[in-house]
Amino acid sequence: MKIRTVALAGALLALAACEGGPQSALAPAGTDAAQIARIFWVMLIAAAILWIALNGLFAFVTRIHPRPISRRIAETLIIGGGIVLPLILLGTLLTWGLRAMPDQRAPGDGLTVRVGGEQWWWRVEYLPADGGPPVRSANEVRLPAGLRTDIELSAALVIHSFWIPALGGKMDMIPGRVNRMSLAPTEPGTYRGQCAEFCGLSHALMALNAVVLPADEFDAWLSAEAAEADPPDGPGADLFAREGCGGCHAIRGTEWQAQVGPDLTHVGGRTSLAAGILPMTEEALAGWIRNPDAIKPGAEMPGYDHLSPEELTTLARWLMELT
Repeated sequence: MKIRTVALAGALLALAACEGGPQSALAPAGTDAAQIARIFWVMLIAAAILWIALNGLFAFVTRIHPRPISRRIAETLIIGGGIVLPLILLGTLLTWGLRAMPDQRAPGDGLTVRVGGEQWWWRVEYLPADGGPPVRSANEVRLPAGLRTDIELSAALVIHSFWIPALGGKMDMIPGRVNRMSLAPTEPGTYRGQCAEFCGLSHALMALNAVVLPADEFDAWLSAEAAEADPPDGPGADLFAREGCGGCHAIRGTEWQAQVGPDLTHVGGRTSLAAGILPMTEEALAGWIRNPDAIKPGAEMPGYDHLSPEELTTLARWLMELT
């Protein structure tokens, strides 16, 4: 009994620990996540009631009041408790849970965000509600609070899975097709997302931040994000050109328009680096440029460890000015 008590207390403490944090499905910050959390709690309570009832009945007939039972009573218990009750209980829970699925795919309020899974980063594109040109970004998703946004998901080479637990459920990203979902965040803040499908060597290092802004702040941010970059001239720009960085990365408003790697137009204004695993700081950016494979094994970006520390700092500082 003492072991059971300790185990139960440990399980309750573990469950309580899951209720907080930016990547908790039990701390919902959106309509869809709240619905999923409600289904979880209802099913957990129903399972607990069923477990207590069955174990209580077992304890009653074996320890509290043990006695022979007739064939009729035994058959009634088997049919009623083993067939009828599970069918009614599980059927009711399944029907109630399935009713929530259409809401998870409800149409949005105009804004569409396309997210593509790469190895191992996220290609992001915003399609404004007013029909304006797409706004490209990477490794971060920003959404307006109080509005539902359509999310279009795809992948380049292997299957990924898009999941921001605090905002909604997960959905696979499959090469050659587009899957659709929608999210309706309610609480402004920064929430962590994660690729939830094993996709290769650095799968565990493929995260992203989801930044939820009040609707007016989001509109202002999207307008600024749509603007072309205004990179300063100087040694940082010279290094970017000399090392061929523009052969993979785009900076709108410049001659560099490649789409192989993440769009760097406003990279300095993002909340994280390398798909959510590093802080957006000058030091972290210089370290990433020097040897990305040491930070994210298998990354396709080549390292630039031939650059001096001063050159790495200069290039990183120049990129940080792209906000």
